[in-house]
Amino acid sequence: MPKPDDGPASGTILTNARIVLPDGVRHGDLHIADGRITTFAVGEQIDLGGRYVVPGFVDMHVHGGAGASYQRPQQARRAASFHLAHGTTTTMASLVTGTPRELAETVAGLADLAADGVIAGIHLEGPYLARDRCGAHDPALLRAPDPAEFRRLVRLGRGHVRMITLAPELPGALDLVREAADAGVIPAVGHTEAAGGTARAAFDAGARVATHLFNAMRPLHHREGGPVAAALNDPRVTVELINDGVHVEPAVTRLAFAAAGPRVALITDAMAAAGMGDGDYRLGAMDVEVRGGRATLAGGTSIAGSTITMADAFRRAVTDAGLPVQDAARAASLTPARALGIGSRAGSLEPGKDADLAVLDDDLQVTWVMKRGTIVPRARILSEN
Repeated sequence: MPKPDDGPASGTILTNARIVLPDGVRHGDLHIADGRITTFAVGEQIDLGGRYVVPGFVDMHVHGGAGASYQRPQQARRAASFHLAHGTTTTMASLVTGTPRELAETVAGLADLAADGVIAGIHLEGPYLARDRCGAHDPALLRAPDPAEFRRLVRLGRGHVRMITLAPELPGALDLVREAADAGVIPAVGHTEAAGGTARAAFDAGARVATHLFNAMRPLHHREGGPVAAALNDPRVTVELINDGVHVEPAVTRLAFAAAGPRVALITDAMAAAGMGDGDYRLGAMDVEVRGGRATLAGGTSIAGSTITMADAFRRAVTDAGLPVQDAARAASLTPARALGIGSRAGSLEPGKDADLAVLDDDLQVTWVMKRGTIVPRARILSEN
């Protein structure tokens, strides 16, 4: 950010905007210079005509989109470009359970893309999950926590393995939670049959995220709160929510926000079908069918990820759950950015942070996107997908 005696910085000014900040909406101008939000700049002025400006979305749990899967590193750029065109300026690459060899090869390939800035990091959703809560993970590939395998994946990830979801009730799981936390990998509780006491023990051991709260975990019960109550009651824990109208209904979304407020992180859990329409797809080793936008395992009823974008999740939070636009923006941007440890540069439209943002119309539809101060050629990206 320039100092007063440095003179004005050359850049871009977004004028006549409704700027969505963590504490409300401000009408005015947003100044951008050198790829960052600043207090003052001179240069091209773009009149937004009163449109909303929200921070670029941060998706901490997503498997793919536009027919591409992060399970296949050669497809990762297509998936990331698709989500970028819909306002997600920071995307993780989530992997489902695979064989040791498959996971090793995929992590190594994605590490190159993380180093290039295509993705923000790698999320291992499994393979240390509860069989009875495996969801769309192949139960034949689930296994007990293996410290040697975990260390190998971290080594192959070259610092880019950022999060691992595991069931804390499995043998050795709490030890792996501690090891992951010590290694700088965020432990997350999910796909679990854990009782509340075990979930609390995992959070005390260093777990800081509840993977897609309510889904693929022991349900909330008034005599045994399980991982849901443990996560909602722990101020250290970020709770993910798949706000697609399929995984949770609007009343449950409101309940989560009432209980956890600024700790709720909207996610997509999107698979390759996002943006593609109905059809047959693959998620890891599993066959998935999408009908009416709902993804389920072929021939079954188990939900298999979603087909939404973060823009959809954000919009639903406002229109269906009735949240203030600033609360929805925080859940779609700042909360996940903080959970991933990148809140100092992403997640809100504050001076000094990267100029990652999305411009929305009155219906909260994305009209254009900016990443690090450069307008994304959205039409080209969409045509490529």
